[in-house]
Amino acid sequence: MISRRTLLGGAGGVAALAFAGRVAPPAAAAQINAIGLQLYTVRDIFQKDPVGTLEQVARIGYREVEFGGGGYDAMDHALLRRTMDRLGLRSPSIHIGYDALLGQFDKSVAMAKTLGADTVVLPYMTDEHRNEQAWQVALPNFNRFADGLNKAGLGFAYHNHDFEFTVKPGGVSLYERFLKETDPALVKIELDLYWAAHAGESAAALIDRLGSRIYAYHVKDMRADRSMAAVGAGTTDFAALFKRKASAGVRHFYVENDQAPAPYLPDITTSFKTLRALRF
Repeated sequence: MISRRTLLGGAGGVAALAFAGRVAPPAAAAQINAIGLQLYTVRDIFQKDPVGTLEQVARIGYREVEFGGGGYDAMDHALLRRTMDRLGLRSPSIHIGYDALLGQFDKSVAMAKTLGADTVVLPYMTDEHRNEQAWQVALPNFNRFADGLNKAGLGFAYHNHDFEFTVKPGGVSLYERFLKETDPALVKIELDLYWAAHAGESAAALIDRLGSRIYAYHVKDMRADRSMAAVGAGTTDFAALFKRKASAGVRHFYVENDQAPAPYLPDITTSFKTLRALRF
């Protein structure tokens, strides 16, 4: 089939353009092939019935899940893996806390591999780490985690909230220190678009700056009053963000709503339908 570029490159380009507009559709826009869900969004029902919750998530149409919260770390990981395999789900990454990576590193690696993950994400740093001295102590551990995971065949990424941008000891934000003092080849980024915007950052500018270091997005929407919302129920222009050059290398798009209202499933259904229809 003659391509649109070949057609327009020949003689009579203007006439050919008019012809092509009548008989050939425009080049297909990009879309998300495998929409993911961060299970923290449905943590209340997942904790009570993990297998049933995964079944409902798969029924909505999600094809990837990211474990986080809901007590998943104490569950039967082999059972969770068998359930995912049966449902056609996969878990490319899982959230593991700082203390667990410090004190139970080998157990964390085993858990990640049992669940089929290729990347471990550090999801949160508690209040005691949110000062200059404690942060400077933690950052070398980020590098150490990444190195150890790399040797075990796994990747490592850090997930932001807003405090990394708003806490600025000596006028330098914790996020700036993180970017400067961690190894960009090993310490990747799971960019939470809501929390970055909530901190006053331009998500577009941040995406451009982080470039190929971005491993995954946490996709959650923001209402005009800055509260969280299901994707499509807020004001965020996700198409504009996802079509930026740096987004081309992002491997996973995880829906998350930390404050999803019960019964949760309608909220994640709205997000899924919005992203399934999104073209960029």
